[in-house]
Amino acid sequence: MSRIEQLIGEIEEYIDSCKYQPLSNSKILVNKEEMEELLVELRLRVPDEIKKYQKIISQQDAILADAKNQAESMIQDAKQQTEEMVSENEIMQQAYTKANELVQQAQAQADQILANATAESNNMKLNAIQYTDSILASIETLMSHSMVEQQSRYQALMENMQQTYDVVVSNRRELNTAVYQQETAEQQPAASAPAASAQDDAQ
Repeated sequence: MSRIEQLIGEIEEYIDSCKYQPLSNSKILVNKEEMEELLVELRLRVPDEIKKYQKIISQQDAILADAKNQAESMIQDAKQQTEEMVSENEIMQQAYTKANELVQQAQAQADQILANATAESNNMKLNAIQYTDSILASIETLMSHSMVEQQSRYQALMENMQQTYDVVVSNRRELNTAVYQQETAEQQPAASAPAASAQDDAQ
């Protein structure tokens, strides 16, 4: 088992061990430092793991190239034997027959080697691609869950801020109303004072 598989297993176990948030069956409480530590190591391991399987694929290409070289070498040896055998006049016919058999056998063996090497290379490439894809899929799922979690937290924060903002606006409105009423009350006695003074003068 690779370190990436171990890390994914550790993250899954850690998530399963986390406690749910109060009054929630889907949201959990996560230790940010511990989760970030696991994600950082996972992020560092992924390129190395992909390079590892790219190296495997390149090795399979080398195996296939070597098989082709062996096949070509066998065919060349068969042709060389043919040329040596047909050079003898007294066994010309037998040489031709034997040479054709050798060429056919060499060609059949070469075709089989190429077919086996190609099948093995394709199979290993497919396995490497599927394995890498499964790792990336696991990472994609983890990142998706993390994004959803962060979005929920952000939404809750904005709702709390909106509620606080509404309270502040309401308090200011009430305060301004009280100030206006106080100013109005103070202005009324001052306005009635000159009228009273005029009545005293008339008497």
